Amino acid sequence: MRTIKITFLCVAICLALPCVAKASLGTVDIHHSGYGAKDVLDVWGAGYSGTSVNGGVYMLDKSSGTGQGWLWSNGEIPSYCIELNQNAPSTTKTYDVVMPENVYNSYLGSYLGTTKADYLRELWGRFFLPEWADGGSYSSYENGQSEAFAAAVWEIVYEDVPTLPSYYDVTTDGTIGVGGFMADNVDSSLANYFLSQLTGFGPKADLRAFTHQGNQDFLVEVPEPTTIALLGISGVFSLLRRRRKNA
Repeated sequence: MRTIKITFLCVAICLALPCVAKASLGTVDIHHSGYGAKDVLDVWGAGYSGTSVNGGVYMLDKSSGTGQGWLWSNGEIPSYCIELNQNAPSTTKTYDVVMPENVYNSYLGSYLGTTKADYLRELWGRFFLPEWADGGSYSSYENGQSEAFAAAVWEIVYEDVPTLPSYYDVTTDGTIGVGGFMADNVDSSLANYFLSQLTGFGPKADLRAFTHQGNQDFLVEVPEPTTIALLGISGVFSLLRRRRKNA
């Protein structure tokens, strides 16, 4: 009987391994290096109750990667936090690259899922502005825009999916139980406008998530194909230079 139990356990583990492997598309070595456009807002959700947090672009300094991690060049990558109850890494950590729907939220105890992931893709595709992360100084207007965008991201992540996106409201916690989110000291009208424009049929950004057990998870955009191609050409030239040097 014991042998049968061990056999079933081994089979179960083997069946689960492809799912684990499929979730991770590669890795990136990153640490939190600063911010783009952002401001401070008060949040309720993920265990917080009126806590002041930074809402906006988190800049991540990438130093290495594997698999799809090489879609991003080494250097700074703009991102948005999608896990309020964890801290951004101040030292370099190896993160998994996963599809947004496969992100496991440690506070909610559930995966993000397809519907929320697609809303995040559309939110980013419709409203994210590259100038929020261009490395320059940011106006109070840009800081407010990026902060409202962050609030909209957290609303999607932590609230139950409403019947219609227009029912999202960052000023009200609309989810019973451990879930739910609300914010103050933020342009809630702008955040709610972002959310109300989601239809499921708008432009969708190609997004991935960087995840790490014990540290904050981040939402990032995959570089444009032209940028990826240039990175590939650069890599080929580097390889040719090394071969010539060795010869």
